Amino acid sequence: MADQLAAMCDQLIKAVNVMMDPETDQIYRLEALKFCEEFKETSTFCVPCGLQLADKAQTAVVRHFGLQILEHVIKFRWNNMQQQEKVQLKECAMQLLSTGTHAILEEESHIKDALSRIIVEMIKREWPQHWPDMLKEMEALTSHGEAQTELVMLILLRLAEDVITFQTLPTQRRRDIQQTLTQNMENIFSFMIAILHVNVEDYRKLKGSPGHELQARAHCRVAVATLNTLAGYIDWVSLVHITCGNCHLLEMLCLLLSEPELQLEAAECLLIAISRKGKLEDRKPFMLLFDDVAIHYILSAAQSADGLAICKKSSESQAVEVVERRYIFLKRLCQVLCALGGQLCSLVGSDVEVEVPANLSKYMEAFLAFTTHSSQFLKSSTLATWGALFRHETLSKDVVVVDKAIKYLRACMTNLVKTGFPSRADNPSCEYSRVDFDSDEDFNSFFHSFRAQQGEVVRIACRIVPLEAFQIAAEWLQYQIASPIDTGATTSKTAEGLCSLLSPSVVQWDAMTVFMECMVAQIFKNVEEEKLPIDQSMELLQAVLNYDTNDPLILSCVLTNVSALFPFVTLRPHFLPPVLYKLLKAITFEVGQESKAPRTRAVKNVRRHACSSIIKICRDYPQFILPCFDMFYNHVKKMFSGDAVLTNMEKCSLMEALVLISNQFKDFAKQKAFLDELMALVVAEWTSDEMRHVLWDPAMFLSFVGADQVVTEQSKDTDTAALNRGRLSFCLYAMLGVVKRARWPTDLEEAKAGGFVMGYTPAGAPIYRNPCTSQFLVLLPNLLALIRTHNSLYMPENMARLSATFSRAHEVMDAEKNVVLGLSQHLLDIYDSPVYRTNLERMQGFFTTLYDNCFHVLGNAGLSLQQEFYTIERWIILYVTKAELLLYVNNGISLTSVRVFLRQLVVSCPQEYYNSLLCPLLGPLFAYMLQRLNAKWQVINQRTSVIGEDEEEVVCQESQVTQEMFEEQLVRLLTREVLDLLAVSCISKKGPEPAANKEEVDEEDMMMDLVQTASPAQPTEELTELGKCLMKHENIYMTLLTLSFTSLSWKDTTNCHRTASMVCWTLLRQVVGGNLLPEAVTWFYTSVLRGLQVHGQHEVCNSALSQLAMLIYENLRPRYIELKVVMTQIPNISVEALDQYDHRLMDPNAPKVGDKKRKDQFKKLIAGTVGKALCQQFRKEVHIRNLPSLFKKPKPDKDLLPNSEALGLAALFSPENNTL
Repeated sequence: MADQLAAMCDQLIKAVNVMMDPETDQIYRLEALKFCEEFKETSTFCVPCGLQLADKAQTAVVRHFGLQILEHVIKFRWNNMQQQEKVQLKECAMQLLSTGTHAILEEESHIKDALSRIIVEMIKREWPQHWPDMLKEMEALTSHGEAQTELVMLILLRLAEDVITFQTLPTQRRRDIQQTLTQNMENIFSFMIAILHVNVEDYRKLKGSPGHELQARAHCRVAVATLNTLAGYIDWVSLVHITCGNCHLLEMLCLLLSEPELQLEAAECLLIAISRKGKLEDRKPFMLLFDDVAIHYILSAAQSADGLAICKKSSESQAVEVVERRYIFLKRLCQVLCALGGQLCSLVGSDVEVEVPANLSKYMEAFLAFTTHSSQFLKSSTLATWGALFRHETLSKDVVVVDKAIKYLRACMTNLVKTGFPSRADNPSCEYSRVDFDSDEDFNSFFHSFRAQQGEVVRIACRIVPLEAFQIAAEWLQYQIASPIDTGATTSKTAEGLCSLLSPSVVQWDAMTVFMECMVAQIFKNVEEEKLPIDQSMELLQAVLNYDTNDPLILSCVLTNVSALFPFVTLRPHFLPPVLYKLLKAITFEVGQESKAPRTRAVKNVRRHACSSIIKICRDYPQFILPCFDMFYNHVKKMFSGDAVLTNMEKCSLMEALVLISNQFKDFAKQKAFLDELMALVVAEWTSDEMRHVLWDPAMFLSFVGADQVVTEQSKDTDTAALNRGRLSFCLYAMLGVVKRARWPTDLEEAKAGGFVMGYTPAGAPIYRNPCTSQFLVLLPNLLALIRTHNSLYMPENMARLSATFSRAHEVMDAEKNVVLGLSQHLLDIYDSPVYRTNLERMQGFFTTLYDNCFHVLGNAGLSLQQEFYTIERWIILYVTKAELLLYVNNGISLTSVRVFLRQLVVSCPQEYYNSLLCPLLGPLFAYMLQRLNAKWQVINQRTSVIGEDEEEVVCQESQVTQEMFEEQLVRLLTREVLDLLAVSCISKKGPEPAANKEEVDEEDMMMDLVQTASPAQPTEELTELGKCLMKHENIYMTLLTLSFTSLSWKDTTNCHRTASMVCWTLLRQVVGGNLLPEAVTWFYTSVLRGLQVHGQHEVCNSALSQLAMLIYENLRPRYIELKVVMTQIPNISVEALDQYDHRLMDPNAPKVGDKKRKDQFKKLIAGTVGKALCQQFRKEVHIRNLPSLFKKPKPDKDLLPNSEALGLAALFSPENNTL
């Protein structure tokens, strides 16, 4: 036996060494691995071999494997071992703990970890019922030395992690262990704090003594382990243990902040403690941390760490680098101050009557120091707390906070500036960014959201100190205007002397502009008109209008400042003409004289920016601009007829602005005459014979736009084809601008007086007419023809007409693909390069934009024209009868029509047109989409299953993989849009009541159910009026039900959760009372179970699908025995439990069970259908048996008031009874 054991151990040692040797051939390594795994699974020598290999005379890798064997035995064989074997293994493991390791500084950390895991696995199976003295044994072990003390700490930490944090045990065992830990927590905490205290004291005594360095390090190691263990408990124990003894633990942690070797772990513990939620009364002691001593320790630790966070790389070089541990400590301290601020905001002004601390100024200074630190990450960490302080009803009025709000706004003058790119060295923050960010793109992405958060906090601060904020903004703007332009080292690649995005002047202007926008919005909301600094703002505006620059990036910022200051112009109307001229001039902005050269993105953006600013002003202040209408209109006419090269979009933007102002005529005839004049050229062009032939004939259309011509990059696209494409684009942009913006007056009396009301509905609501209707009706036939022609371009005969140059013209552009795939677009020099596009890209862009705009026009027409639009039935016939054409259309185009047009059509449709118009349209549409999406998802499912089977053989090109991912994502987006359309059409959602204060969480509840959050209250969904109409048509409602239930098993969790929780039951409930076929009921139910198989591993989907399955089963099972037949086919279902559940459901006299218990029982019944995540599918199950219950509830007496008892109800209220 001994010889056999020795031989087996030798073989295992050899196998382990072969596996771990980097020189080993792969075949031998796999054989060795297979041998070791088979040994663990099958050998009877596991325990003796494991113990021999774990002996400290062996090498570390062999010892680790020995401990792994023992852990495997405990995890997978414990339930089949004899009691004597368990006791023996436990004794051997305890022996390993006391004598089986090297000294604390010599022992490998992975050995300590493996040994602690073995003990924890036994504790999880036997404590407290069969191992009541475990805690005493652990305490006794600590007297054996530092190594054992550290191991005990590792055991306690891992136990808390497994039981509380990760909850890797069955519910009953978890509850037993958690309750026992809670009962003993006072002793456990005292024990840990005592060990921490002793080791810290010994460390401090010995750390400076010569010859005692090793002993000092040993004590330090134990203290670190104890702090880590404390961190695992502080998160969930009752707050009483953390704050007892006048916050003795927190005081200790504050003192340790000055100890370089322990400060990081101490800060972690402090952070977890101060971040705790719970009853406000229990959190009151945290205010002690605002006392002089605690604040002093936190501040001095921050100052010393900040000084040590940067050091020189070498004595010769001036280059510096970040000391990572010190920097991480700074981050933790910053988080500690943030958490303190959170507690302050919760407690001050609450029912527990906490005063504003006397030391608030000192705390705010410390906090401001982090806000002005060089590290961008530290700055960003403080934002949420600043926001909370400035929003707080009591604190925001405090003198200290008001003063710090001004200092915060001054700090923003630095913080809003985009500096600190990791690849650069032009700012102290670059060093820290190299630690925090992997690349410039990563930093750019971070800074984008950081600035958005800063903007929000600046707005809140401006509410407190609006006039001071105005002064800061004014000084900053004046300084920028006075400063010469500094292009810096990175100038523009396309023009001499121009800035790039990273030039010092650009980042400064950019930051100042953000500040200005945030400030102006708030000053108008928070200052009375007579106190507004109007004169000063007009001086600023005049300076901005006079400022002239040829740099597109800076001009863009100047335009934003003009827009930001515009609200002041409404108080000084004579400034309006110069503002409009400034914006109109920017629309024709060019860098050089040569306007034919491709413009850079920055120049295009300036022109687009000017257009947007004019539209925004006309949209927000149309009444104010009305007196300047004629001047503006004449100027636009000159621009159209002059030499200025305006793009189609720029022309249409100006037309859109004019339409917005014309809404203020409030005179139907006058506005209609103006629109007729404005659109005369467009109407003539669009309805011409030439255009009719082009728009109705696919072959002529392709020829007209040049898609059937071969063009080389050298020869460029033919001028005629490019002009033709421009003509089409302009017509559509103009149509869209007018349809989108032309409106009747919002006031009914004004609308009546202006001639906009043409009648009333039977319900008495006014029917309005839009001044652009007559034009739209003239343009509509050719618009519908274009949509039909565009759809037919996907037919094989028309695809064949495309020339070699444009054969891929209908494919999605790369930029669009990246958007769909969610790939970042943060290219830093994108503004600098001219927008060169290949002929193919131009054609792709043209087709996409043209088609999108067609549906944008139709979508907006429903909203703008209302009754007048919905009475036109011709276009519906055109749209629906040509559904076969859609078979050739790609997913992206379907996406556009659903999102842009159909959704808007449904939302805007008046109720009287539901039956005549929407039902005939939506019925066939949903039927077609169901068939189409089903086919698409089948292809995706087949693809994934094939890849699973033949993974070795399938070697795909990267482009092919990307294309497949793109197609799949497009199908996913289309699915969501279609089901969103279904939900908008049918479901009217009523949300649950708002929850109570989240701060007030009962302590015991939080401990017992730390991770198990309650399911949210089910929102109650009802059918919309349109939904009720659709449900009257059997074929339509069956299509809707089929689509909803089929979609549950498509591989899209977002869609599955939304449809299962909102749509499926709301639709099915309407027909439950009818005569559904048994096959249909069975199919609905199995569809839900199929959904569970696909999505069951996701908790959110699991919950929604289980609830849906239960609703169907409980409502339909009494009439359909077939549902029970389906249930019996579920793998591993307990037939007995199913019969019991069925009996309770069917028998009205059966005892009722609570909702939660019923749900749990049903979930257990259908558990066999729940699919596992890929990472769980081949995992070996660990089974931990429940032990005898610790706390048995005594059964109450049946007779609660026995007659024999002297203390009856009468006696309780009897005045002479003294026994009470």
